[in-house]
Parts: sequence; C-alpha cells; structure tokens
Amino acid sequence: MSAPPIKRYDKAYFDKWYRNPRSRVVTPASTERKVRMVVGIAEYLLERPIRRVLDVGCGEAPWRAQLRRIRPRVQYEGIDPSPYVVERFGARRDIRLGGFGDVGRVGLEGPYDLVVCSDVLQYVEDADLVRGLAAIAGMLGGVAFLEAYTSGDELVGDRRLWKDRTAREWRRRLKAAGLVACGMHCYVAKPLEDRLLELERADR
Repeated sequence: MSAPPIKRYDKAYFDKWYRNPRSRVVTPASTERKVRMVVGIAEYLLERPIRRVLDVGCGEAPWRAQLRRIRPRVQYEGIDPSPYVVERFGARRDIRLGGFGDVGRVGLEGPYDLVVCSDVLQYVEDADLVRGLAAIAGMLGGVAFLEAYTSGDELVGDRRLWKDRTAREWRRRLKAAGLVACGMHCYVAKPLEDRLLELERADR
C-alpha cells in the first residue's frame, strides 16, 4: 500500500502563495486587517488587552509581526507542521513543530486569550480536526479565530489535498467541540460564552 500524499510546506511553497505578487493569496495588508479585527473582538469580550496568543498552523508567523506591532508585550506561541519553518524561524519566532491534531500533545499550556488558525483548516484530516478542535476549546480563555471555508465558498489558491466540508458540517463539528460562534470566524468557549448577548451569537 502506498503512503498517503502529504503537503510540502517548504520555502518554495511560501514563496509561491505568500510572497510572489502574481500568485500569492495573502498580503501583509490583508493580514494586518485580519489581525486588528480579531484582536478587537477578543479585547472587547475580555474587557482588557490580550496577553497570550497561540497561532496554529502559523507558517512563517506573519501574525506574530502584526500582533507585536499593536501589542508589543503579547506572548506569542506558534505551532506548524513544516520542518523548514521550524528549522529556519522556530527559535526566533517562538514556533514549535506540530500539526493541527497535535495541539493537545506538544506541551502547550492554556489558557490563551486568542487562538488563531488562519488558512489551515481546509487541509486538515477529519481525525486531526476533531482532536485539534477539542484541544483548542480546552485551552481557550478568550476568542478563537478559526478561518474555515465551506464547499459553497468560491475561493482561489492552493487546492491540493483540500477537504470540502459543508457549512452544516462545520457548525456540527465546532458545536461538538464546545465552541460558540460570535461572527467573522470567531468563537468562544467557557468562561466567555456567558458574556455573549443573544444577537452576538452567530449559531442561533
């Protein structure tokens, strides 16, 4: 039996999808907008500045740089499955080796004010998705930004080993993990669930 296909997150991958102006799907400006939005939501609900951030599937850690610009004292931890990323940037950018399904198994200790998972979930296998979502819910003390695309979304980018999931399936999986939607890919778990007003909950 042949080994299952894997994605290679090497320098060429990041050059193509994150740096080359002709093929990139993310720009520094779009990342900055996303970071400011998510930090605003987290701090609105926490009623204080964020202090600890976990970035799952962080890549070369573009979120770290943007977070440090607006919250210089924030404690950032990243996890990524790319040996290239960890070897080149791990020590300097606080990144450890691991995939989405490893979140609860690599010594990470919550609670985190913000958990980020951007442009990752569409490539995660079902078993790893279940494990990772449960681990994130268990270490979440604030807001999780879980950027998930559905089979109904029209998107461009790296479609290799893409996992199509419906909106209904995503809602079921997130709810099963104990995560409550509050809009714009953001979710909370206890203790913040009780702070949401009825119309702030996007799951009703």
